[in-house]
Formats: sequence, C-alpha cells, structure tokens
Amino acid sequence: MAAACSAPEPERPTIGHVEAVLPEMADLVPEGARVEVLAEGFGWSEGPLWLGGEAGLVFSDTRTNIVHSYSGGDSAGVWLTPSGYTGAVPRGGGLGSNGLTTNDAGQLILAQHGDRRIARMAAPVTDPEPEFETIVDNWQGLRLNSPNDLVFGPDHALYFTDPPYGLVHPDSAEIGFSGVYRLSASGELTLIDSTLTRPNGIAVSPDGSTLYVANSDPERSIWMAYDLGADGSVAGGRLFYDATDLVGPDAPGLPDGLKLDTDGRIWATGPGGVFVFRPDGTHIGTIRTEVQTANVAFGPDGTMYLTSSSYLARISTNVTGQGF
Repeated sequence: MAAACSAPEPERPTIGHVEAVLPEMADLVPEGARVEVLAEGFGWSEGPLWLGGEAGLVFSDTRTNIVHSYSGGDSAGVWLTPSGYTGAVPRGGGLGSNGLTTNDAGQLILAQHGDRRIARMAAPVTDPEPEFETIVDNWQGLRLNSPNDLVFGPDHALYFTDPPYGLVHPDSAEIGFSGVYRLSASGELTLIDSTLTRPNGIAVSPDGSTLYVANSDPERSIWMAYDLGADGSVAGGRLFYDATDLVGPDAPGLPDGLKLDTDGRIWATGPGGVFVFRPDGTHIGTIRTEVQTANVAFGPDGTMYLTSSSYLARISTNVTGQGF
C-alpha cells in the first residue's frame, strides 16, 4: 500500500518583497522568499510567540482583547479571552495583551494594556484560561501606563517597556514618563530609561550583554542599545540606529517589535517592514511588507512570523531564532 501523503500547502496571497542592502542578505533569506499571508481580519495583531504543541503560534489582538493561536490552515482561532483587560466595566483605549513570552516554568507572561500590568497566566499553556496573577503593576506606588513588550534576560530578570498606548486618555497616566524597566528575579523594579517618548519593542542579545529598545515616535524613530552587566547593572544607553528620515507614507510603520537570531543579528520592525541589522548596527536589508508591521517571532525551523496590521504572515529564513 502506498504511504499516505499530506495535503499540499495552499497557495497563499503574498505582500511585499525582500530588499538587500548588503550581499549577505541573500544568505539570511532564501532567494525568492515572499511574505505569505496566513490569516487576516484582526484589529491590530501583535506579540507573536511560538509555543508549539497544539497552540503553535499565539499572538495578541490588542483591540479585541483576544490572544489567537495559529497552527496551520488559513485562519486563526481564539485561544484566550479576555487577554489584557479583565475589568467588569466597559472601557475604551487599548484593551488586550500586547507582548507575550514564557518564563522558565513554561508559564505565559503577558504585557496587559487594559489592566496596566505585567501578569502571569495561572493556567498552563496546554489549557489556557483567563486567570491572571500580577507580577508588577506600579512604579513607586504609581500605576504603570500600559506595558507593551517584554523579554527575559539570561539572569532571569524581566525587561519591559511602558508607553501610554493602552490608556483611555493620555491624561490618565500617573507616571509622568514612558519608561523602560528591569524587574529582577527577586522582584526589585529598576527604571532603566525615562527619556524615550514611546519605548516599544525590547530584546536581549544571545550573550546577555546588550539590551535593545525601539522607540515608536515618528519624530524620533530610533533603536537604542544598553550595556548589561553581570551584576544586573544597566548602562551606556546609546543610539543603535536612526530611521527617522525613512518615516513616511511610502514606508508605513515605526520602530516596534524586534527579535534576535542566534548570531546576534537584530530583526526589527520599522518604517516599511522588517529591518535586519548586524550587532554593530550595520543595516543588512529589509523585508518590505507594504503595511505597518508590529512584531515578529521565529519558529523552530527558521520561519519568521509577522504580525502586520490586520495580518498574520510568515517568511522563510536561513537563520535560527534566539531560543531555538
């Protein structure tokens, strides 16, 4: 008897193209690779995270208060709701979760816009339920604005950004700045930077020596880099790359989410799509998406997933993502 064959992948709509700045871009993304649209119709897709198993990829819709999952086919299912606002009284502003990650125990950690906190899902990721435990929700007794993105460092410290995007009204902020923070494994919260107007995406280099932060301000569209010490110190905030001059209608989007591969290259959403940088800030190339791209995540096989405006999309790469 002949072996059964799995059904071929359907032909999917594509967006954008790959633009090389340096020849090495051809080594990172296969020739002819395109950005394939996997699912669409989301309010604002964000925070992709590869969980594997039945869940596959999970990602936030910040406007509908839902975390979706995608494990194949041409649609994504509701995986967790509510995801970011658990209050009983309806409210405006950004409701849902944004950045998602897991801790060493495999628990889901969420940056919750609506509840203005970093929280842990109490249920296991194999059986998600909207039951949350607060990890941090204030700075010196003042409520956080609306935590946006987050990442664990090798020392188990949690780094996160706190712009005002999820607030109902900007004047409802209790803190007079948008912060970048470090929460130590013992629970000590330290302010890293209060000077960025819209800190957003955040990532740590594979060797744990550098913290990268995106600033989603059209007037100062930059990425910053900070030196991380073995003792938990953070210093040396410096400009990593300035994309302000690239912002415009022909290049939709701003510096937002970012991830690193195992060689330390930075894959960062920005004006026009996903920028690829060497660790020294050299621009290698851009995956043009034609729409605002909020964030990216690597799968175990080098597939890069993109949350782009109302889309969930993917593109093949020749690299291994950090964490795999």
